[in-house]
Amino acid sequence: MELPRMSLWAIWSFLLLSSIHLPCFFGSAAHFSNETDLLALLKFKHLITDDPLHSLSSWNLTLHFCHWQGVTCDGPRHPQRVRALNLTDQNLVGSLSPFIGNLTFLRRIDLRGNGFHGMIPEEIGRLFRLRYLSLANNTFTGEIPANLTHCLKLKVLGLYGNQLAGRIPTELGSLSKLTRLILGHNSLAGSIPPSLGNLSSLTYLYLSYNSLEGSIPDDLCQLVSLECLSIGGTRLSGTIPPQLYNISSIVTLDVAFNRLHGNLPPNIGLTLPNLQELFAGGNQFTGPIPVSLSNASGLSHISLDNNSFSGSVPLNFGSLKGLTWLNLWGNELGIGKTRDLSFLDSLTNCSSLQHVDVSRNRLSGALPNSIANLSTQLTWLSLASNMIFGSIPSGIQNLIGLKVLSMEYNFLTGTIPIRVGKLNKLVLLSLRSNGLSGKIPPSLGNITRLRNSKLARQLSQPRVSLVVWELLSRINSINI
Repeated sequence: MELPRMSLWAIWSFLLLSSIHLPCFFGSAAHFSNETDLLALLKFKHLITDDPLHSLSSWNLTLHFCHWQGVTCDGPRHPQRVRALNLTDQNLVGSLSPFIGNLTFLRRIDLRGNGFHGMIPEEIGRLFRLRYLSLANNTFTGEIPANLTHCLKLKVLGLYGNQLAGRIPTELGSLSKLTRLILGHNSLAGSIPPSLGNLSSLTYLYLSYNSLEGSIPDDLCQLVSLECLSIGGTRLSGTIPPQLYNISSIVTLDVAFNRLHGNLPPNIGLTLPNLQELFAGGNQFTGPIPVSLSNASGLSHISLDNNSFSGSVPLNFGSLKGLTWLNLWGNELGIGKTRDLSFLDSLTNCSSLQHVDVSRNRLSGALPNSIANLSTQLTWLSLASNMIFGSIPSGIQNLIGLKVLSMEYNFLTGTIPIRVGKLNKLVLLSLRSNGLSGKIPPSLGNITRLRNSKLARQLSQPRVSLVVWELLSRINSINI
């Protein structure tokens, strides 16, 4: 039996006086149009316990709900039905009402950056028109509702940055239109479902920083449109499936901080020509760093730190004009020859370079004078814990953007260049445990941002105990 059409004020009175019977009303009034959406939105607001930015202040009956903040009703065939709910970064606190499932014309839900907690309502699975769902950066708990797979038109599923647990539902592999699956930074466990390899339209797969285990499924190699694969910070083991390197569309490859082993293929820069970011640090990779990486001309970020790579640092990285980040610390690089540092010559061609860290390797030789020609945008330069000898080039003063300069635990001799004081952005200067002698240049006192300077004491024997010197004010020369 149909209910008579109710006025807006009658609905409001009904909500105030009879809220405990609201579920029954929704079940009976589902055939209504704009009244159904109105009641669902009011119920959404009812479960918000804190609204510090007053984002929902317009959510009252003095204004049609299609004009409420965050609500869009622009459907051409149903102009008064809610099409989108967008309340990103509003600091809303509360739980997500299951009555959101009554907004059956919804195509987009974006509630990123709030304080929603509790479980994700299974009722979202009733929104068969839904294309976009982002609940990222909240504090949702529980498991990912498997019945989200009823939303067969879903293209984006973003649940990043919550406290979700349990397994990644195998059923997600049935969402054939999905282009982005973003589940990183949760507490998801178990293995990566091989069914995800069925998502032929997927361009972005982000599963990083969960508690996953097992190996990388070979099935992921079927994702021929993939541009970003981010599975770092989990507990994956084994090797990277060889066919994965044949997905030429990949722009970002992040497998860092896992338990992976094996070599990077020699032709990786040829098979992944569009690669821009490579994160493989914190694993157990061995072998040489592929010279072919320079063929991926768009590479801007190379992080291969904390592995067991060996051999020489490729001399052709200078051809990567957009390179900003080179992180190779904690490997076994270097062949014990004086030309181990020749790669620094080529890096002078990288005008956007900001970070170079090759510390804790086996690099030998004298610092080339070309170090003075590195990018002025360089903020971090660490050559610590190698076998570098000779003097510090005076041209180091040209690197005016440096905030960190670390050359500790080497075999450097001579004095600290007088003009190192021109590096007025330095926060950390570490030269301890070398064979340096002489005085600390008074010009260091001009570096007002310097908070930690670690300099080695030279007392006729090399590599003696360190002196930690906190520069909190202007200083004069100090003998070391």
